[in-house]
Amino acid sequence: MIKEFTIRELDRIIEMAWEDRTTFDAIKFQFGIKEQEVINIMRREMKPSSFRLWRARVQGRNTKHSKKRPFEEGRFKCSRQKQITHNKISKR
Repeated sequence: MIKEFTIRELDRIIEMAWEDRTTFDAIKFQFGIKEQEVINIMRREMKPSSFRLWRARVQGRNTKHSKKRPFEEGRFKCSRQKQITHNKISKR
């Protein structure tokens, strides 16, 4: 069964798929589509070169799969994040 999405929903699915830390499970929870369906949407809606770049990036990424994530809940915080946050240059 192919589900029809509005343009706004498609934009949000693509945005969530591009985000490195948004899991496919989160997309499934929100939109009711599996990983393969997300891949098919990305293939259909993107330019071939953009799809290839996204696919290569996502394939090896643990954070796109909730069972492979190295952290349990919440947001991942880099050990250097505090240093970056308090950097005077970034506050200009």
